[in-house]
Amino acid sequence: MGSQMALESVGYVASVLVAVSLMMSSILRLRLINLVGSAAFTVYGVLIHAYPVAAVNGLIVLINLYYLRQMLGSREYFKLLRVQSRSEYLRYFLDFHRADIQRFLPGFTHTPAAAQLTLFLLRDMVPAGLFIGELREDGALRVVLDFVIPQFRDFKTGRYLFTDQAAFFRELGVHEILSDPGSSEHSRYLRRMGFAPGEGMYRLRVA
Repeated sequence: MGSQMALESVGYVASVLVAVSLMMSSILRLRLINLVGSAAFTVYGVLIHAYPVAAVNGLIVLINLYYLRQMLGSREYFKLLRVQSRSEYLRYFLDFHRADIQRFLPGFTHTPAAAQLTLFLLRDMVPAGLFIGELREDGALRVVLDFVIPQFRDFKTGRYLFTDQAAFFRELGVHEILSDPGSSEHSRYLRRMGFAPGEGMYRLRVA
């Protein structure tokens, strides 16, 4: 009875992992979780002598490994595209992603201003993210919006902006970037990007 329950547990875990993988908006996470689920199903199929189940899921494991290798090994093209704060495309983008933006930054509203820095983050020429900041006279840049669309939330876009583009910010006279905490998920993202909490704001020194 114990061994039977253990076998069933492997099957249940595999099923849950495959189901969870299909809920991922990030393709990378989908592939990784689906890989683990398929591997568990392969083991389950062997243990219960359901060899067609094991064979099919073993093939899915190989397919996931193939695409993961391509995704992790390929070199992506990133580019900053500066736009006017009253850009019509910017307004369309914000309207389309309004609900998702509110999830991370509740209460956000876009109010165009002359001192705003508005950047689309292009990833293989796809508008993967949007950054809006207010330039201050003291050399600080206050983040108004830092948003990445769901399929690109693997931190690469954020690292490109805050690490690889440090020289871009220095040329604008920015020595520090400030951000409100937002939601708990957004706060975790800020810490991952190198921001440090302090006095109700997260701060990142521009190296």
